[in-house]
Amino acid sequence: MANTLPGTPPTTSAKRPEFRNIHALTDLPNYRLPPAGIVSILHRISGALMFLLMPFVIWLFDVSLTSEVSYDTFRSAYLAGIGFVPGWFVKLVTLGLIWGYLHHFCAGVRHLWMDMTHSVSKEQGRISAIATLVISLVLTVLLGAKLFGLF
Repeated sequence: MANTLPGTPPTTSAKRPEFRNIHALTDLPNYRLPPAGIVSILHRISGALMFLLMPFVIWLFDVSLTSEVSYDTFRSAYLAGIGFVPGWFVKLVTLGLIWGYLHHFCAGVRHLWMDMTHSVSKEQGRISAIATLVISLVLTVLLGAKLFGLF
């Protein structure tokens, strides 16, 4: 491809794809989002998940602390379920909430650390994003194993 600036020699190089208006069906399968972008999107999703599940969390907190009888109801929600919802699904929703909290917390600590140090580079952003993903997923797996009774 020839360079169009006057007085400069023509250069040839492979043209990189430009993503200006991303079409969901044709461009997204070929688009590679960097780890920092993935963490940013998941940070927003986890915040929305925590917000939407807030009534469930308040109900769990209320039922678990009201009395011994209500605590048994709380425990039976995880064993037998709630109404037509089976217990494994209640555990799965709780696991999603656990992931949402842990990821949101880890990503928030990452942002605070980046704001405090003012030494943000592309490589530091990539490393801290990968660390955020790994830490939040490892903690989620550990708490999920406890939730589902593996230890």
